[in-house]
Amino acid sequence: MSSLSLAVRDSSTMLRRNLLHARRYPSLTLNLLLTPIVLLLLFVYIFGDAMSSVIGGGGPDRSAYLAYVVPGLLLMTIGSTVVGTAVSVSNDMTEGIIARFRTMAIHRPSVLIGHVLGSVLQSVMSVILVGVVAVAIGFRSVDATALEWLAAFGLLVLFATALTWIAVGMGLVSPNAEAASNNAMPLILLPLLSSAFTPVGSMPGWFRPIAEYQPFTPAIETLRGLLLGSEIGADGWLAVAWCLGLSVLGYFWSGAKFDRDAA
Repeated sequence: MSSLSLAVRDSSTMLRRNLLHARRYPSLTLNLLLTPIVLLLLFVYIFGDAMSSVIGGGGPDRSAYLAYVVPGLLLMTIGSTVVGTAVSVSNDMTEGIIARFRTMAIHRPSVLIGHVLGSVLQSVMSVILVGVVAVAIGFRSVDATALEWLAAFGLLVLFATALTWIAVGMGLVSPNAEAASNNAMPLILLPLLSSAFTPVGSMPGWFRPIAEYQPFTPAIETLRGLLLGSEIGADGWLAVAWCLGLSVLGYFWSGAKFDRDAA
């Protein structure tokens, strides 16, 4: 068997293992998924009328704020989901299964690749679920073309891949599951400090750099432009650059930590 065939076979096996774990222990994923759904309902039905006047400058219009907030919550869903990946990787490292894998004739990177592929699939399914809830309460994307929908899906997958590799690294450096969950909390908090819920221009001047110079804001603005048919500008390139940069950083960080632990 060639090296490529071995890598594909072992990565598929590890992917299946992680999906089985997610199916048998769904409580963690469900708990993390509830956060963006609760925030969606909270902001739309409690703050929607007030926030819509801040965004559009007109009268209360809950549907306008719903259209504004959904892209940010879709990306926040990814951040919430990959926290479970950090916990899962930490559990594998502390419970001894990785040591067992290292004694077997398997493609070593497949252990991490299985976690990443499983997390990306879970993130996509979580995004779809949140999207269904958003559509059920009135979200519509009538101005987006088929190409823009495809680009939006590609951005979500790319963003999920980037955050997952970072989460894998966080799980590897954490001594236990609780520490992994705490280390990954910025992946949930950063969307709250971005343009997910309110425009950057309405924020205090001293706070704007925090919202502007982070990965979530350009990704949110790009996804918002794709779904609502508005201008994207330089945010598209910034979002892709952030995704590629975080993916490369997370990949090499995780690989170096995993190999160092094996030594």
